[in-house]
Amino acid sequence: MSDLFGQDKPQRPEKGRPLADRLRPARLGEVVGQDHLTGPDGVLSRMIRSGSLGSMIFWGPPGTGKTTVARLLAGETNLAYEQISAIFSGVADLKRVFETARMRRTNGRQTLLFVDEIHRFNRAQQDSFLPVMEDGTVTLVGATTENPSFELNAALLSRARVLVFHTLDEGSIELLLLRAEKTEGKNLPLDEEARAVLLRLADGDGRAALTLAEEVWRAAKPGEVFDAEGIQRVVQRRAPIYDKGQDGHYNLISALHKSVRGSDPDAALYYLARMFDAGEDPLYLGRRLVRMAVEDIGMADPQALVIANAAKDAYDYLGSPEGELAFAQAAVYLATAPKSNATYTAFKAATRAAKEFGSLLPPKTILNAPTKLMKEESYGAGYRYDHDEPDAFSGQNYFPEKMGRQRFYDPPDRGFEREIRKRLDYWSKLRAERSDDGE
Repeated sequence: MSDLFGQDKPQRPEKGRPLADRLRPARLGEVVGQDHLTGPDGVLSRMIRSGSLGSMIFWGPPGTGKTTVARLLAGETNLAYEQISAIFSGVADLKRVFETARMRRTNGRQTLLFVDEIHRFNRAQQDSFLPVMEDGTVTLVGATTENPSFELNAALLSRARVLVFHTLDEGSIELLLLRAEKTEGKNLPLDEEARAVLLRLADGDGRAALTLAEEVWRAAKPGEVFDAEGIQRVVQRRAPIYDKGQDGHYNLISALHKSVRGSDPDAALYYLARMFDAGEDPLYLGRRLVRMAVEDIGMADPQALVIANAAKDAYDYLGSPEGELAFAQAAVYLATAPKSNATYTAFKAATRAAKEFGSLLPPKTILNAPTKLMKEESYGAGYRYDHDEPDAFSGQNYFPEKMGRQRFYDPPDRGFEREIRKRLDYWSKLRAERSDDGE
């Protein structure tokens, strides 16, 4: 995949080449936003000074410089550079690259093999890298946007160091825009507010920022300067970086769940809105809200489960966008409700006990005896009907005799009013502080 970033010295624009391609760095130190890797004391800078590179996996979002850094590493260590993509390459391509690297090695030169989207190789293809990594035929640098722990073989990970590339902050994006303006010899036709909008629209992706900048230059008439509304009209809207089947999906649902558990309705609404904005399946969100109700609230407020289910039904009835408000209401209710995981932990303990003790017969006292033989075996003998007992409670043992009585469920504190008051006081105090700050 193409990459980004830039050089301090302006270069003469080459017709037809994208701005991001023209602004490739010439040195590792010119890469922006990854100082922990490419800065003077960065991990990669230290490797280069030591004169030895090991195999690595670059993990990070799109547009953060993974491909560029790999190419620069090869240049600064005098390694031959080979690049393949797991999307377009198969076993035959791998064999060809490995054979070329072996021949090159016999002539005294090592090979840095960059594999883009390495997580797209299947397990057998990933295993094919192991011999050439072990004997030094190639120094592997794999790039992935997905969590290596889930997507790459353990054997491959054990032979490579995982380096994390960070999403670019707005300061790094701004630096790219300044370099672009210097290269193009003109400023972006944006007022201050519109420039801030462009930084946000880039969403931490340097390549996307430069692509947006090109769109702005193409759209601007002579002397025209776009405001915030104008830039959004020109570039439309860049889809949020969010893969419903991968890390972005799990990161945001985790943030939503923990915000609800932590009784923060504002954060819960924010992450809920993020997921809707990215096109998350409403049915999935409905299921997760129900899960939060039973896991984190439970018997502290049994109505929470009713509210969560009602939100799902309301969405089915209303559709989007009106139905999204029902989910918002449910999220706020769950976040501000008293919390208890007593049922959740009790059921986990009961499940462990069920697996540990196996298929024990319940006490014969509480078993029905529909046949003569079962009566002769004392099924149901001595059973005490709780409704006939004082306070409708007999206190019998219902567990198998070999288990004895067990205690799984620890009821939550019933001081709900105190808990709710504590939360209301917190939010009142927070609103007061915001008001004092002029928000």
